[in-house]
Order: sequence, then structure tokens, then C-alpha cells
Amino acid sequence: MTQLKSLVAGIALCGASAIASAAGNPLSVHVLNLESGLPSPGVKVLLEKQNGDQWTVLNSGTTNEQGRITALYPQDMTLQKGNYRVTFKTGDWFAQHKTASFFPEVPVIFAVDGTVPHYHIPLLLSPFGFSTYRGN
Repeated sequence: MTQLKSLVAGIALCGASAIASAAGNPLSVHVLNLESGLPSPGVKVLLEKQNGDQWTVLNSGTTNEQGRITALYPQDMTLQKGNYRVTFKTGDWFAQHKTASFFPEVPVIFAVDGTVPHYHIPLLLSPFGFSTYRGN
């Protein structure tokens, strides 16, 4: 029972540290592999903002060992209202793992309305399907 309590405390601490590191940045992402149930480290992610009918690249990053990018929004910019697109380069990631995939990339377009200080976009991924939602 003591080991179980220690494991639960460790998991809670890991989640708390991810939240704390993301607190200063308004955008984070997390990729989990539904097939294995494990995080997906090494997924390249691109962030863009919509300006009229054009998209402007703001930043990019690669998920860490926990499958997270805790600070995807550029540090020197203030988050503005508008439409943004986060594109997960899933085809590259699956190819590196020698796994066939139907999706070469997963674009997620979302609206920032300024009602919350932080936006979190989790991606639940498998070779032939995905799901995403507005996290916190």
C-alpha cells in the first residue's frame, strides 16, 4: 500500500510540475499513443495564427519524453484573440517508429477568445484514428 501511495504521489507531482511549467505560457500540447497507452515523445508540432485567409507561422517544437510541449506559444509575444492552428506531424513520427499511418499530419484549428489564460490541446493518437479536445 505504501508503494501505491508513493506511485500516486509521484504521478501527481509530475502532473503538477507540467502545469507549473506551463503556467507562464498560454499554450501547451500533449500527445498520447492510444495503441500503446504511452506518451509520444519526438512528435514535431507547428503553431500558426490565421490572418485573413493566410496562416503565419509563430513557433514549432517537439514533444518531450512525456509527450508534451509545455510552452508552445512564443515567449516574447502576448496571446491575441483569433484563430490558431496546431499541426502535429504524425506521419513523420509513425515513420520513425516503422508504423504505417493513415494521417500524415493532424491539424487542429481552435479559437482563442480570451476567456481563459491557458489553452491545452491533447492529441490521442493511433495509426488510423485520433481524438482531440480542449484540455486545461
